[in-house]
Amino acid sequence: MKLSDIPIDHAFLEEIKQLLRQARQGVLHQVNTIMVKTYFEIGRRIVEQEQNGHDQAVYGLYLLETLSVNLSKEFGKGFSKRNLELIRKFYLTYRIAKSPISQSLSWTHYLHLMRIEDEAERSFYELETAGNNWSVRELSRQIDSALYQRLALSTDKEKLKLLSKKGQILVRASDAIKDPYILEFVGLPVHSTYSETDLEQALIDKLEHFLLELGKGFTFVGRQVRFTFDEENFRVDLVFYNRLLRCFVLIDLKIGKLKHQDLGQMQMYVNYYDRFVKTEDENQTIGIILCKDKKDTLVEITLPKDNSQIFASRYQTVLPSKEELKQLLDKRTE
Repeated sequence: MKLSDIPIDHAFLEEIKQLLRQARQGVLHQVNTIMVKTYFEIGRRIVEQEQNGHDQAVYGLYLLETLSVNLSKEFGKGFSKRNLELIRKFYLTYRIAKSPISQSLSWTHYLHLMRIEDEAERSFYELETAGNNWSVRELSRQIDSALYQRLALSTDKEKLKLLSKKGQILVRASDAIKDPYILEFVGLPVHSTYSETDLEQALIDKLEHFLLELGKGFTFVGRQVRFTFDEENFRVDLVFYNRLLRCFVLIDLKIGKLKHQDLGQMQMYVNYYDRFVKTEDENQTIGIILCKDKKDTLVEITLPKDNSQIFASRYQTVLPSKEELKQLLDKRTE
């Protein structure tokens, strides 16, 4: 028998490959951590050296240009004057930070974070990126979709303070709600004609993106989930489960303006799940109606005063203006 004819244990082969992948990832992580710490130290020394000049502005410019020429000769690309300016900014941004430099974030992550001027907002994104293992691309999307402002609009003043200190914490149903939800990834233009079925299919096709937009702890259960009573069939557009809140989350899609009948229908869905689907050790079901438009007064009058299960949120299929959301937030916090 030839050696080439001897079968190899594929499980054994996969184990070896996995070990090598883990080792490679570990090396990359270690290199990244060292690089970020080194850049912070370089930034500190640049700032301290600048303070030795009589005319700090002129001397600072000369220092960066001279340093760039010398470092580029020995260490190659990566030390242009612009990059050294960013390294200097990195130190100035984080030298007074209340939290230490995260070892789980890359230099590219920090380049995105440094663009955020508000310290509380920047701290929030740093915590969420580290806690959720966001890629640079996902961090960029969350910043562009104004996640911080949207969560701030959906919470009270006291919980707003916690966003920058602890990130998003899910304790009650309302903690998981955003208004609006940003669904730009579905690729449906604002003024295009599409049905609720089209929107549902687009969300399923981009399920990974939708789960990230929903937030922490969500897992997908099914679409058009049917239940029957009194010989009538009903279908919930999308069903999820949140493992942190330990409850089912039902989502109904409405492409037009929210009507009181929509809220009544969702109340019935939630009641059914609470009485016949959830177990005794699970928490009450959450119902979210995603709609293009709504009247907050209609929602408040239709639902009970002590409502903690049914929520109506707008959705947008294009990235919002951060300035618009910021203005809404400023009004709420006045």
